[in-house]
Amino acid sequence: MSTAAHGNPWVAVRPGDDVAQLARRVSFAHRSFVEGVDRLPSLRSDGDSVRSVVLDSWHRSRDNGVDPDGFGDAVDLDGLELQRYRAAHPTALIRPVVRKLLVEDAADAGLLVAISDAEGRLLWVEGDSKVKDRALAMNFVEGVDWSEDRVGTNAPGTALALDHHVQIFGAEHFSRAVHEWSCSAAPVHDPLSGRIIGAIDITGGPRVAVPEVLSLIRATVLAAESELRLHLLNSPKPPHPAAARLQVLGSDRPSLTRGGERIRLSQRHAEILLLLADHPEGLSADHLAMLLDESELDPVTVRAELSRVRKMLGANALGSRPYRLLMDLDTDVGEVQRALARGDTSAALRAYSGPILPRSLAPGIEERRVELRGRLRAALLRAGDRRLLRRWTSSVDGREDIAAWTAYLASLDRRSSMYAQVRTQLTLLDRKLGI
Repeated sequence: MSTAAHGNPWVAVRPGDDVAQLARRVSFAHRSFVEGVDRLPSLRSDGDSVRSVVLDSWHRSRDNGVDPDGFGDAVDLDGLELQRYRAAHPTALIRPVVRKLLVEDAADAGLLVAISDAEGRLLWVEGDSKVKDRALAMNFVEGVDWSEDRVGTNAPGTALALDHHVQIFGAEHFSRAVHEWSCSAAPVHDPLSGRIIGAIDITGGPRVAVPEVLSLIRATVLAAESELRLHLLNSPKPPHPAAARLQVLGSDRPSLTRGGERIRLSQRHAEILLLLADHPEGLSADHLAMLLDESELDPVTVRAELSRVRKMLGANALGSRPYRLLMDLDTDVGEVQRALARGDTSAALRAYSGPILPRSLAPGIEERRVELRGRLRAALLRAGDRRLLRRWTSSVDGREDIAAWTAYLASLDRRSSMYAQVRTQLTLLDRKLGI
């Protein structure tokens, strides 16, 4: 029998469930999954399998390299930086509503209420002080990134990933450190643009995963969005499109900066935005699917991802038929290209913080990565500047570049100590690479 036949698939604990038995079965299912057992055991005595929303999230978590035995990342924002970010963030406008409807009762009920931004960073965590102290053990604190691709399956992170309210019960969390907790969360949207601005979450024991709590969260979100709508409509400064910049170079997580807000992106969304930025004329879903994955990606999946990108950017930022950007989007790739075009190799190297999305296997991105590296490398070899060659040969891209090391050696005085060091390094590379 399917999960849907039993009611709302977003609810974790349904009326009549034996919570202790459910906890044991979910824990066994999680252990089987992370240990690589293909066939997951039943979660319910009536034969249902792991909820699809949970199983899909487990797969995404594993694909993103999340460690099930890890904890939340170190604090991403703290101190004065966190205070300033929260004060300027639109969720600050809805916090009074959340406090009135949730936080005041949560403190007496042994629960926590959290508000995150759209990237999953926890901006406020309030409620029972003793429970807050317990939550330190899993790093559920203000300023930490609790997005799904950082800590795995969890209610606020998964709600943001799917743009849907959701509950996560005990061992349905991907990280074992969170298995003692349950949570219910829902995304919050800008009522005018439709863009996700954050999420509201309740965290506590098993009772947090019942349908009534999810209904309470959804009602709070509706009230919060209504309050935000009134504020935006009465604001003396009407909302306007903000300039945006996409950062995809180097090993750091890709991000989009707009209006002073840094939105951290999944690799897939970064790939899509870069490809659209490179094709201002637009791309069909079929063409985009081919650039993202030559064989296994279908246009339906691409359309779903583009729908998520549209919700993130706002309804007026992305056109369709063909898909194209309707907003100005600068990129760090573009900065390198502009410097190369004007012959400023030094500026190009400064702007080049590493390969384009180095972990991406998308054909369109791989081609772009090779092209940009090749243009920069050719410019460096033409310039023959020893300072630039020194920086290039110490980078990920240039540390085994025989031609660059040879040019670097040629730029040095034979009597200098650096000449001997570079010659030795070149000899070692010759042996290593068999040249």
